[in-house]
Formats: sequence, structure tokens, C-alpha cells
Amino acid sequence: MITGSVRIRPDPAAWRNEPAITQDGVVPPDPLVDRLRAAGCVFAEDEARLLRTAAGSPAELDALVARRVEGAPLEALLGWAEFCGLRIAVDPGVFVPRQRTAFLVAQAVQRLQVPAGDRQVGGGRGAVVVDLCCGSGAIGAAIAATVPDVEVHAADVDPAAVACARRNLPRVHQGDLYAALPDHLRGRVDLLVVNAPYVPTAAIATMPPEARDHEPRVALDGGPDGLDVQRRVAADAPVWLRPGGALLIETGADQAPHTAELFGDAGLVPRVVYAEDATVVIGER
Repeated sequence: MITGSVRIRPDPAAWRNEPAITQDGVVPPDPLVDRLRAAGCVFAEDEARLLRTAAGSPAELDALVARRVEGAPLEALLGWAEFCGLRIAVDPGVFVPRQRTAFLVAQAVQRLQVPAGDRQVGGGRGAVVVDLCCGSGAIGAAIAATVPDVEVHAADVDPAAVACARRNLPRVHQGDLYAALPDHLRGRVDLLVVNAPYVPTAAIATMPPEARDHEPRVALDGGPDGLDVQRRVAADAPVWLRPGGALLIETGADQAPHTAELFGDAGLVPRVVYAEDATVVIGER
């Protein structure tokens, strides 16, 4: 017979927990999920779970949720983004890698993994890959994690992006496109993999607030037709590519024919590959 009482200490981290299911099996409403859903978060349950995990206190959780409701990217609040099975460090004010860009990575990896006897030059082990307009460096990091012994370089004009990318990759250079790259890479690059800004200037106003209000304009604005940066990338690509090397650029489906034309004008042989929600133009030297 128990004559005394046992005092159960409250869990100091109980605020992180989702509401417990009642004895009759009813799932009570989760105020945090309701708040996120009301703000337009499609995956409110998942976001609530991630924000609870990221917060160190109830006050910090409330601050994170308030910023998310205001439109801040979830990845910037967490400090990371899931991309191609990796946890990529993402700092506030840096372009957040999109899941559709995994298609660009897949095209690069496929080319690098072609057996040596079937490719013209380079690829695979020892290949030189450049992630241009790298943002957080997610593309380069995903390629490096998938293909062994590649030499990956990344470059961006934005100092904040460069600082962030250096948390994900060892060789990150700052500067305007090719001006950022070490001169010893000239004519040695097997793959230039690029997610340059390709949103037409007038269309930025229609983007979700988490992009247009919280990501750098330089990472979004592609000029009047969205192709300004692509023009510059394509024009100078042959100088940096080795014979048999290739330029791969993510672009919009409606822009792809124009991107391919830019490649042709630069002396590259273009082809366009499509996925359900992504388009990549490949140009071979």
C-alpha cells in the first residue's frame, strides 16, 4: 500500500510537444499549427514540428513563429534546408535552394557518372565542377556528396551568400560571375552548373512574400526577359570549359528555347531536358 505521494517534476521542455491525444482518441487542436495554417503555410504540421525542435525556449518559439507568419522563409529560421538528402546551411538573406533544382543536380551527376570510355573528355573522378551563382552552395555540395573525388568550386557576387556557402563547401570565391574564379581554372572546367536568376523583373512582384521580401534581389532578378545573367554566363562559358565540357543552366520552360539560342550563339551545342516542374538547358563545347 502506498501511503505517501510521489511528486512528478514537470518536463521543462514540454512546451515543445504537440498536444497529446485524449483517452477517447480525440486529437485536440494545435494552436501553433492553426496559427501557421491561417498564415498560408501549406505544410503547417511539419513546420510546427520543425520550429518546436529549433527553438530553445517558449519565447524563442513564439518569435520564430511570428517571423514565419510574417513571411520569413522557414529554412532561414531553421538555419538549414533539406536538399538532395543533405542538410544545407542557410543564413537569413541568402537564396533558399528550391527542390526543383534537384533536377539540375541530377543532370550534372548523370553526366559525371558516364563511364570513361563513353565520354569525350573529363567527368567522374577528378572532374572540375563550378557552381556559378551558387547562393548557399547547395548545388555544388550535392554534386560533391554524390560523385567521388570531384573538384568543386563555387562563386557568387553576394558576400552574404559566399559566407554561407563556405559553411557547405571548401572552395568558394566571391566576385561577379567568372571574375570570381581562379585563373588556373580557365579552359579546365568539365561542368559549369548554374542556377542564375531568371525571374523577369516585372514578375518579382508576383512571387511569394518569403522570396520577394526576404531573399536578395540579385538572386531573383533576371532582367526584363529573365535572361540577362544567362546571356553573360553563356557568352563566356567556352573560355572556361575544356573541350567536351558542358554548361548546365536551370531556366523556365517558356524561356528554354531562348536560353538554348544563347548557347548556340556562344558556340555551344544545346539541348533542353524537362521534368515535371523543372527545365535545364545543356550546352556542350
